[in-house]
Amino acid sequence: MIGHELPLVRILSIAPYVALIIILCMTTNLIARNIWKIWSRFDSSLYPDLNGTWEGEIITDQGVSIPARALVRQTSILTQIDLHTETSKSVTLETTPVVESGQCKLYYTYRSKPKNPDWSQYTGSTIFDVRASMEHPHRPLELSGHYFTDRRTVGRVILRQVDSKLAKDVSYY
Repeated sequence: MIGHELPLVRILSIAPYVALIIILCMTTNLIARNIWKIWSRFDSSLYPDLNGTWEGEIITDQGVSIPARALVRQTSILTQIDLHTETSKSVTLETTPVVESGQCKLYYTYRSKPKNPDWSQYTGSTIFDVRASMEHPHRPLELSGHYFTDRRTVGRVILRQVDSKLAKDVSYY
């Protein structure tokens, strides 16, 4: 019996420390990524690790292609995307990773800050499909989805993972 070997008071006194260690493991990127990597070897249906640098384009409804780069930081409880173009940068307001009918998706809401101070900020939303890149087999993942903004603009965003490292600068200015 555990009661004879370790008094209940001792168990209760270490419980907060055990909870703290578990929370740190879940929220610290380095530890969470290693757990994720190990776990995904056993469960191939696990949501993919999106951490890293991404490159691609934003295609407006007028057909204009705008080069874009992004940095994705993801833990087991939080995903942030910093998306940059030559004229603006976007910060994450909310992300929600989901699996719908076996397809991984990322719901992404953002605020875009234009480089030109005379232009106003705007918010937008995209539902990304998360999938293996068909065109670039050496780039494992692709984020692709339609966006819309509160300025009543629409278009498509396509990003391909370039690297899984987080130390790269993706800004244009």
